[in-house]
Amino acid sequence: MRLFTTIGEFLRDLRQQKLRTFLTIFGIIWGTVAIIVLLAFGNGFQKQTMKTMRGIGEDIILLFPGQTAKAFQGMGTDRWIRLREEDAFLIKNEISLVKHVSPEYSTWQAPLRVETRTRTPNITGIIPVYAEMRNIIPKRGTRFINELDIKMKRRVVFLGNELAEYLFQKKEPVGDYVYVGGTPFLVIGVMEPKEQDSSYNSRDKDRAFIATSTFSALFGHRYVNNIVISTTHPTVSPIVKDKIYEVLGKKYRFDPTDEEALSIWDTHEFQSMVQGIFIGINTFMAIIGAFTLTVGGIGVANIMYVVVQERTKEIGIKRSVGAKKQTILGQFFLETFFIIFIGAFIGTMISLLLIWVVSMLPIDEFVGTPSISWWVALIAICVLGAIGFIAGFFPARKAANLNVIDCLRW
Repeated sequence: MRLFTTIGEFLRDLRQQKLRTFLTIFGIIWGTVAIIVLLAFGNGFQKQTMKTMRGIGEDIILLFPGQTAKAFQGMGTDRWIRLREEDAFLIKNEISLVKHVSPEYSTWQAPLRVETRTRTPNITGIIPVYAEMRNIIPKRGTRFINELDIKMKRRVVFLGNELAEYLFQKKEPVGDYVYVGGTPFLVIGVMEPKEQDSSYNSRDKDRAFIATSTFSALFGHRYVNNIVISTTHPTVSPIVKDKIYEVLGKKYRFDPTDEEALSIWDTHEFQSMVQGIFIGINTFMAIIGAFTLTVGGIGVANIMYVVVQERTKEIGIKRSVGAKKQTILGQFFLETFFIIFIGAFIGTMISLLLIWVVSMLPIDEFVGTPSISWWVALIAICVLGAIGFIAGFFPARKAANLNVIDCLRW
């Protein structure tokens, strides 16, 4: 019954002070929309960024040749270190924490031609495990380079999806031929489209992949452009990088502490750095939303102070007939949370509507789709709860601590 009495008194105050209550609730609505929408957009942008970053491969190490900067065992500085195909397998055999490894040849020297359509993409020589490490998935009914292609030096090619679309237009590429320079290659597969925002040569959608044995025979390259390495676990990447310098330093006689001798790109480290940046961005957005919501909370506190003043006589009468301080405190606390709840509920509904409308727009590729995850909801609830408690506590305490005689005299 006490709850229904409190609700009745709350509704009576709403009717008496319509404009004041509306503006107060509007402040909570605006603050709720701000914190939920800002965090939802930050969450969506983070997911999209991490998704496109994984297009290059998840938790891989890219090893490039470099130039020595330290003298070592009678060898001078500024000496170029050039990597060979066998170095990839040396790393795999010598470092137990390495899961997969692939040498990678690369050239832009040969155009690809189908009928009158010509393009000069990056042509890459790799081994089969490369597809797994680099998140390259063949379309259904097609395949990637396999071990027999390597062993028999087959003239087969796997095409990036946009390269295949340009060369073959609406025709089915698989089973047809494309000229690499003047040499015909059988198309065995086309890549499933993927999102990718980083690369070290070109996007995979515009590349042509052939077997390493075919590449070296066709172009005569003795040295690989880089080596792709995946580890048994992302956390062991620092150990693997140190071991790479030791293994290759021993072979090519350079100081294992000479970081200029080899260039290493650890994608796990880069992704962790980007994730840290997004934690900072989302924290900043949460603070901005919390400040906006705090303004609404101040409005709630002000209106409750006014309500306490207007109902001073009523409080005195209740206290004089036996009402306890806790009862008065609870009554004003409940009224405060009613206001917070109404504003938060309407604000949440508006936020969900805005997020749904934005998700219908073709902006996913650029900023991602805004989404409310568990941590977005948790932050919003915690901020609303904290503001509701602070906004209600002080006015409620003032009401509970009023002197009965002063209230009746009022």
